Order: sequence, then C-alpha cells, then structure tokens
Amino acid sequence: MLTLTTADVRMNAQASDKQQALQVLAQILQDDGLATADYLHGLMARESQAATYLGQGIAIPHGTPESRDAIIQTGVRLVHFADGVAWNDAGDKVYLAVVIAAKSDEHLQILQKLTHALQDDVADSIAKATNADEIMAVLGGTTSLLIQESLIDIQVGSEQYDEVFLQSLSRLKAHHAISSRAITAPKPTVLSQAVSCVILENQPQILTSAFALSVNPNSKQALAVITADKKINTDKLSWLYDVLMSDAFAQAVQSGEKEAILSQLGIQSQSDWQSLSVVLPNEHGLHARPATALSELAKSFDGDIRVQVDGGAFVSAKSLTRLLSLGAVKGQTLTFIAQPDTDAQNALPKLVEAVQAGLGESVSATSAIPVAKKQTDQSDNNQVALVDGEKIRAVAASTGLAVGESYVSKAVKYNYPMTAQNPAEQMTQLQTAINAVKDDLRQLVASAKNADIAQIFTAHIALLEDEEVMFGAKDGIDDGLSAPAAWHAFIEELAVAQASLGNHLLAERAADLRDVGHKVLLKLIGKTEQTAPQNPYVLIKEDLLPSDVANLDPTKVAGIITAVGGSSSHSAIVARALGIPALVGAGQQVLALENGTQILLDGGEGWFVVNPEQSLIEECQQAQSLRREQKRQAMQHAHEPAITLDGHRVEVAVNLGNVADTATAVANGAEGVGLLRTELVFMSHHQVPDIDQQIADYEQVFDALDGRPLVVRVLDIGGDKALPYLPIAAEENPFLGLRGIRLLLSRPELLRSQLTALIKASKGRDLRIMFPMIGRLEEWRAARAILDEVLVEHPHDNLQVGIMLEVPSAAVMAPIFAKEVDFFSVGTNDLTQYVLAIDRGHPLLSKDADGLHPSILTLIAQTVEAAHAHGKWVGVCGELASDPAAVPILVGLGVDELSMSSASIALTKAKIRALTLTDAQSLAKQALQCDSAMAVRELSLTVAR
Repeated sequence: MLTLTTADVRMNAQASDKQQALQVLAQILQDDGLATADYLHGLMARESQAATYLGQGIAIPHGTPESRDAIIQTGVRLVHFADGVAWNDAGDKVYLAVVIAAKSDEHLQILQKLTHALQDDVADSIAKATNADEIMAVLGGTTSLLIQESLIDIQVGSEQYDEVFLQSLSRLKAHHAISSRAITAPKPTVLSQAVSCVILENQPQILTSAFALSVNPNSKQALAVITADKKINTDKLSWLYDVLMSDAFAQAVQSGEKEAILSQLGIQSQSDWQSLSVVLPNEHGLHARPATALSELAKSFDGDIRVQVDGGAFVSAKSLTRLLSLGAVKGQTLTFIAQPDTDAQNALPKLVEAVQAGLGESVSATSAIPVAKKQTDQSDNNQVALVDGEKIRAVAASTGLAVGESYVSKAVKYNYPMTAQNPAEQMTQLQTAINAVKDDLRQLVASAKNADIAQIFTAHIALLEDEEVMFGAKDGIDDGLSAPAAWHAFIEELAVAQASLGNHLLAERAADLRDVGHKVLLKLIGKTEQTAPQNPYVLIKEDLLPSDVANLDPTKVAGIITAVGGSSSHSAIVARALGIPALVGAGQQVLALENGTQILLDGGEGWFVVNPEQSLIEECQQAQSLRREQKRQAMQHAHEPAITLDGHRVEVAVNLGNVADTATAVANGAEGVGLLRTELVFMSHHQVPDIDQQIADYEQVFDALDGRPLVVRVLDIGGDKALPYLPIAAEENPFLGLRGIRLLLSRPELLRSQLTALIKASKGRDLRIMFPMIGRLEEWRAARAILDEVLVEHPHDNLQVGIMLEVPSAAVMAPIFAKEVDFFSVGTNDLTQYVLAIDRGHPLLSKDADGLHPSILTLIAQTVEAAHAHGKWVGVCGELASDPAAVPILVGLGVDELSMSSASIALTKAKIRALTLTDAQSLAKQALQCDSAMAVRELSLTVAR
C-alpha cells in the first residue's frame, strides 16, 4: 500500500509549461530510482489520453500501462510548483503534482486520499504552501519525525527533572519543533533502567514531530522528549520506542559514549565534519535547475557532502531530489558539511563559490554572504578580505577617529591540575574565589561612571549568586576534579547551552558567563590578565567584555575593534563608557591581523583601514584636530543657554546613572537632569534600599543641582536589566514582559517607598517624576494613584509627573495622555526598537535600528503637537538627543528639552546656537517626507554643509 510522508515531498520546482513540468517529474522519479528515463513517454502519453487534473491546484500525472516496463519500483512523489503550471485548455493551474510510478493500480489508493482531501477548500493552502509539513497537513498524510544529532545532549549538568525537561524544550524550540517553551512538564514514563520518556501531544505549541534526548553523565540517566503532531509517522514512532526500550540503548546511555547512542538511533556523528555556510541568492530559491548544478558539482568529489537550511536536518548534497526537498528560498542559509579525511573537504569552498555565482542563474553579487565556520561554531560573522589601504565597513559603536598599531588580544590557555584529592578543600577554594570576584564586582559597580556598565556588573553579581552557578561545579569536584577544572568545565557547559538557544539575549548571557567564569578561574590559579603594550594602540578582540573596563587604560587605547557584536551590545556599551573610538562586528578575520599592523578607524562613520596611506592618516588627523578645537570652543560657552539665532531656547540636560556625577555634569553645562536612572541607586546596595537610604542618595543630586530641575525615572528593571535581590522569572521575550511600570505595579510597595523617598529628599525643590514603559492609560492612572496616596501624607507644590514615551501605543495615544500628564520624555532607544521591530542588541540588525527613521520622527512630531496643545513640554532622553544629525530636526519638531551624556552637552549647545528655528522647522518638515533613516541622515548632512 502506498502512503504519503514528508520524505516524498519536493518543494520549489519550476516549469514554464506542462511539458517541462512532466520532464521535471520524470527526472525526479529517475533520480530516486523509481523509474527509467523512458517513463517520461508514458507520462506524456497519459496526458494525451485523459485529464489528470483533479481540481484545487492538484494534478495526478502517471504513466500508461504500456510504460510500466520503465518502472523500477512503485513509488509516489509530491512536487510543488510555487508559481503554478497551466495544465489544460481551461487554464487551470497546478501547484501540486502527485506523480506516481505504479506497476498495478496502487495509484487508486492515492487518488482516493486526494479526493477525500478535495472535499475541503484547499486550493489556497496548496498554492501558498512553503514546506513539506504544510503540504502533508492539507492532504492528511504523515509528517516526519525529526531525529538528529543537534537535538541530543549527553553532557546535561542537572539531575532535576524540571530543568532537564526545560533544556530539552529549548533545543526543540531552536529546531522549530515547538513555538514556545511554556509547556507544563508531565510525569515521565520509565522505559528502562536508564531511560525515561515524555511524549507531548495535543499541545498548541507543537509545530512538528521531533525527538530530543538529554543524558546526565553522572547519574547515567537519559530523558527522551518527543513532540507528536497529529500527522506523525506512527511507524517511525514505534521504531523509536523499540530503540528507547532496548537493553542495547540503555547500555549505550550508561556508557556515556555519544557514538554508541547515535549508532543506536541510526545517526552518523558529524561533530568533526568541516563546514561552510552561504546565503542563497537565487530569486526563485533552490529549484530544479540550480539544484541540478549543485548536485552535479557535489558528485564530482569523493566523500559524503551534506547540506542543511537554516539549522534544519542535513541531506545529501549529491541527491537532486533531496536538495529539492529542502525547499530553500532566497535569503536562507545553506550550511555544507564534508566527511573528514576525504576529498569532500576540498569541495566546500567550491560549493560556496558556485552558490554565490548563482548555480547557472543570474544573481546579485551582494546577495550571497559566505560564512566560514566549524560545525560547532555559533558565529555568523561576515568574512571580508582585509585589503591594505581600503576602507572596510563594520558597525559604528563609539564615535571618534583613532590611529595606532594593532594589538590582538587572544584567549590564553592556563595550566592547572585536573584532579585533586580533597573535595572539601577544593570546594572551599572555589567559594573563596567566587566571593572575592563578587567583592571586586561590587567595587566596580560603586565606582562606575556609566549606568550601563554598572548594570552589566550587577548582572554578573547576580550570576555568581545564582545557586546553580555557585554550586554547579560541586559534582565535578566530588568526582575528583580540581576546583579550576570543575569550574571551567561547568561554566563552559552552561555557556554552550545558552549560546545554542538561538536568542541573542541568551547568547550574550553566555558571554557574561564566560567573563565571570574567567575572573573566578584567575582567582583560583593566582593569575592576572595579560598586559597590553605601553604605547597607544588599537585593541582588537573577539568581544569586549565588561571586565575590560577594569583593565583598559583609555590613555593607552587609541581605538577598539571587535570581531562580534552590534551597536547596542556589551562591547559597544563598554567602548562608549570609556570614550574610546570603536567598531564592533568586524568579523573573525580581524583576529588574524599581526600585532603592530597600522590601523586607522572612524568609530562614528563605521570603517577602518589596514596599513592606510599617510595622506589618509593626515586627512583624518586634521578632521580630528578640528573636532577638538570645536569642543574646546564649545566648552568655553558651556554655561550659556542654548538659544537659536532667532531667539528660540532649548533646554539641554544630562542623563545620569551615578548620583556622584551630578556636579561634573553641572560643570559641563547641564541645565538640569533630564533622566536619573534610579536603577543604579538600587544597584549600589546589596538589598532593596529602605526609604532613608534612598533619601541619602537622591539628596546628593538635589544638592549638586542647586535648584535646577531633576527628572527622575522610577525603578526600571526587567528586559535586559536585573537586580540580584529582585529576581524575575525567566520569560520568552523579556522586552515585552514584566519590566518597568508593569513590574512596579505588581509590587506596589516598592514603588510607594521610592516615591516617598523622592518627595522627602526633594524638600520642595523642582522634582519631575516619570514612569517607564507606560503603554496603556490604565497603567499611568494606577501609578499616578499610588503617587497621589503618597502626596496626601507628603505634599509637594513643585512637582511634575510624566511618562517615558517608549511604547508605540502611548505615542499613538499622545493626544489623550497629554490631557493628564505634565510632560513626555521620549526614550528613543526603546521606542525605535519597538516601532521598527528590531532588537537593538541584534548583531546583524541593530545597525538598522536608527531613531531618525521617519516613523520615529512622525511619532515625536505627533507627541509634540499633542503636548503643546495642552501646554505640556516634551523632552528626548535617548541617544538621539545628542546625535549631530538629529539635533536640528528635533529642534525643528518643537522638542523642548534634550538630555544626553555629560560629554555631549557643550557641543550640542553650540550646534543649537548656530541654528535658526525657521531653518530647523523647514528641515524637520522635509525629514518627515523622507522614506528611510538613511535619507534623513543624508538630508541633514546636506543642509549642514
């Protein structure tokens, strides 16, 4: 009996007419060993005798009885033509051709199944299907059961069922088997002395059938988690159950040998296979013609070559039908792997070159991006040749020009004993090292001059206070490992697990784990960080870690280039905090530069040059000298107000993260504090500070301001900001979860005590309180009600209350909010992230999260109009406030206050004084008509000239 499974589906076929479609179908049957080339004549003869069009975009082409001699083996293939093929004189288009090679009447069984499917309206679903599972869902067939090496982890550190189950869900989600990890852990079924199993079915989160296995090497126990959709291949599931219940599989699990486990599951390990990735540039994807060219090229090399699409299952690159079954479309990433110690390894660069060239089709040269990596490497950094004297693009992270010799900082391997005899002594040493690092981190938090840096260090303290981290190495120590060996192995295991989850926030947490892990390791072995050159240099690293803040000397480091990271990554935050020109995301190739190579970089424009011409260096040095002179002149007038040439004043304030920096900001010309991030006040304490402790901190700011206004954002944690003593449950998307005002309203006593401290600390001075992450009027009114309760007991007659405008819904409803709030402060960083749906920490997309996008400017303009209509003011406190290209536009939009870092105040004031409000308004109107952020920047630059 013939059955239909996803293995029978071929996506992305292309044909201009029915005759060409029949040729494609015949070739597929031939490639799969179902028929000879002569079967094409049978298909064509059948079409001339009778209609094979069933309806709703489906045809069932098959040969004549006379062509059965050309059939090698009975079989069926479902071939999807994405553009459709005209099948008859009536003009009916076929999107799915079910081609059959049957020696008798087996095709009638298929016809019966298809006829049953056609009782429903499936034409649109068939036409728009993008993968094999969608086809099978329409036809009522069975879906494949995904079993592959990347879903198997034999080094699970935890023995807690809930934790192991969650780790399994994480891998399944990364492979698109489930849509969410929000699945309650059911009671597992014991299959053998070493294996327990959970099968998930009838769950809305299940996308497809898959199998994940987690093995704890210490307990020698395994947990199998199976997701089963309604169309699961029951034969494959029964086989899998038989394997899991067998003594041979239990023995493989208890041996701890991955090869033995994979062998039982019929999986060939690919961990040692070399790999190379490339983005598919073909407009119509990997359809028959380019797939044929690819398979023919792969066949010319000895050894096994396999390919996957976007992290999916690997198939043979030498099989045309397997390539077509991938359904790869333009923009997806093809990853090729080659069998070790064979000629196949030499094929990888040639395969990538062929894909880049279009596999016989005309493609855009810029649409293919090769990514060279080992199978275990998670990075996807673009590899661009480093040509002397040419500008090489990277992500701008920290403005400024720098020139100097390169110093490539690479990881150092330390020697330490792997085993130890006294576990109790080793555990004591580890705890001592962890406590010492926590003390160091607390000192860094207390002395941090940047709130973002302080937040990162606070998060590191939270990591070390996590019980899983504090005691995670204990099992290794109990098994006879030394404290350094057990600690390093445990941290690396955690980091690898985090980095594999396909989420940039979790991947960044992996970098944090390695950073704090490295600190503890150095304490354990009594070592310090490697020393850098004494002369000014350009630091080149894989990634700039928060710990570098304590080690880098800004007077020695001329510039920074990192291989990875985005404009909002930790690398960029650290560089800006240090005030050092920096580029991030430059690619792994920069790590191959020789120490002492001359480097010129522009951290504002986003480029660097290897071995630049002296004339280019001199040109950049002249520009740098001009900037210094402009800043010197601006500082001479820093305390003068920012008034345009035609008499319009704009208030320029400072963003503060450390209360101790207030006096410096005032000295630099700040006319007030436009944003006090009170998270830092909380971060400097080991527990929630009481009202008196908070008052002491806030009074420092009020006293230094000497009557100038203070805008305070109440505690804003959640998302990527955390406090170790205020744990927040893990969330699928923390930026859309319990953060800002949402968290405070869930803990009203926290908000009430902070409001009380602020009111009492102000002593009647100019205080302006704003609530973060307001998206709905109900949230604003609930927060305001708590404040009103505080004011009953502690009245204040010099108080304004507003909101941080960072959620798009609040911006859209600004006319309604304006009736109730006293002011708006636009947080352009988060507003841009939410409006453009671009994670500002994403290593590839963050460069496109530009606050000058017309959509953001439109929302700001609407907010200003609504606020002014009710006599309210609007400030901007995001990074856009000091962006030279943005300042005249914001002034022209009518923004009343700009708040920024202390170092930017003087130059921003000088820029405003050179404007006229009339010209700024004209520029703003033009900017609102632009179609992209780049167009706005070009417009602003043109006007500035």
